[in-house]
Amino acid sequence: MESAYEECLCYELLKSGISFERQKAIPYRDKEISLDCGYYLDVLVQNEIILELKSVESILPISTALTLTYLKLTGIQVGLLINFNFLVVSENIKRYVLECFSMHSVFSVVFFFNATRST
Repeated sequence: MESAYEECLCYELLKSGISFERQKAIPYRDKEISLDCGYYLDVLVQNEIILELKSVESILPISTALTLTYLKLTGIQVGLLINFNFLVVSENIKRYVLECFSMHSVFSVVFFFNATRST
């Protein structure tokens, strides 16, 4: 099901003239080695935003962890975890921002949830 949503989303991005890559391989790099661990981003938009697509009843912590891992491995600062299994998709988008403080080599993850979520 997720692959169908990915196909439709990418079609809309293409029609809009927005650059993207699908199923982009992400290697794990540590010191002098690079490992192909089987990480693949669902969609990378304009080399700036990672889209992790789901179609599930509820987002599990592993999906959040995977999105954060992609942010850390790529150095990309913004990721969206989108769950298509709802009538109003915009209410089921979680935004994650990775702030990188290079002077201390510290990574701090700040979570921002979609402002349109009902409280």
